[in-house]
Amino acid sequence: MSTLAREIGEARAAILPELHRKSFLTTQSASPAELEALVALAELFAKLDRRGLKSSLFEAELAYALFFDNSTRTKSAWAGATARLGMRPVIVDGGSTQVAHGETARETGVMLGMNAHALGVRHDLILGEGNRFMVEMRAGLDAYLEATGDRRAVPMVNLQCDVDHPTQALADLAWMTECFPEGLRGKKVAVSWAYSPSYAKPLSVPQGLISLLTRFGAHVVLAHPAGYDLMPEVVSWAEGNARGAGGSFSQVTSMDDAFAGAHIVYPKSWGPYELMLARVDANRAGDKAAMAEIERQALARNAEHRDWICDGRRMALTASGNALYMHCLPADIGAEVSAEVMRKYEVSLARQANKKVYVIMALLAAAKTAGLEARLDAVLQGE
Repeated sequence: MSTLAREIGEARAAILPELHRKSFLTTQSASPAELEALVALAELFAKLDRRGLKSSLFEAELAYALFFDNSTRTKSAWAGATARLGMRPVIVDGGSTQVAHGETARETGVMLGMNAHALGVRHDLILGEGNRFMVEMRAGLDAYLEATGDRRAVPMVNLQCDVDHPTQALADLAWMTECFPEGLRGKKVAVSWAYSPSYAKPLSVPQGLISLLTRFGAHVVLAHPAGYDLMPEVVSWAEGNARGAGGSFSQVTSMDDAFAGAHIVYPKSWGPYELMLARVDANRAGDKAAMAEIERQALARNAEHRDWICDGRRMALTASGNALYMHCLPADIGAEVSAEVMRKYEVSLARQANKKVYVIMALLAAAKTAGLEARLDAVLQGE
C-alpha cells in the first residue's frame, strides 16, 4: 500500500486518478466519492503544511485567477494554494480585461489559457451569466489546446459564480468533517437567510451548501423570508440529492424553526430573487441608474427583516445549545450575527476559512497530475 493510501484511505486514493484533467465548476458535477477524496486530499495537504513539508509539484507554472467581483479570502486562498504547489499566482481584475469591450468568454479562455497552467474564475453577480461564462471560457481553452496539440493539463476552478461557490462549499464540508468526524448523516444543518444592510449578496453560497450537504445524508433546512427564494434548478438538485442520500431537504420561513435542534447553523444574507433577476436586464443594457435603483430596493427589502439575526437566543435553540456556527465571511456583525456569537466562534471561523487554501490545492493537484500518488509518496517519504 502506498503512503498516500495509508494517509487518506485506499478507496479515496483510488478515486483520485479519475479527477485528472477535470475542471471543477460545480460540486454537483462530481460524485460523492470524488468529493470525499478531494476533502481527504485537502486535509493531507494541510497536514504536510503543518509538518513543514513542501508540496511543490508544479514549479514555476502560472496560475491565473480572473475576478469580476471583490474578494479577500478567495484571492488569498488562490495565491496561498498555488504558491504552496510551487506555482506563480497571477490575479487578474476582470475590469482590466477586454471583456467589457466585447471580448467573448471563449476568447478570454484562449488568451489566458495559452500561457496558464491553471485558471480560476469569479463571476457571481448576475444570474444566468457567471457559470455560463466559465463553461464558454473552458470551451475556448479546450479548442485552443486541441488545435495546437498542446498536452498541458489546464484545469479551471470556479471561484464563485451565480450558481455555486464550490471551493467555499468544499472548505465548509472539510471543516464540518473535522468537527464531526463521525460524518454528517443524520445531522441537522440550518442554512438560513440573515439580515444585511451592506449589499444584495449573491445566491451562490447558500445554493452551494444545500446542493452539497444533501449529498451526505444531512437533514438540510433552508430558511428565508418570502421572496428570498434560491434558483429553482439548485433547489431541485438539493431535493434529488437528499432522496438519493437518505437525508432530507426542507424549506421554512422561520429562522427559529431552522435553528431548533440544529447541529450546524449557517446564517448568511443574499438578495431577493425577483430583484436579482431584474439585475439581468439592467446589467445587459448597461443601465447603471437601474442597477443602483435595484440595489436600493434590495436593501430596503432586507430592512423589513432586521430580526433575522443569529444571536445568543437563537443559538440556545440548537442541539444542546451549542451548534457549530459557520459563515463564509465577512459577516455583518450586529446584522447577520451578534457580536457575542462572533466573539465565541472567531477562531473556529478562521479555521473554516483556512480550509479553502487546501481545497484549492487538492483540486489543482488532482486535475493536473496523472501520477499524483507517486508524486505525493515522494513528498511524504521525505519526512
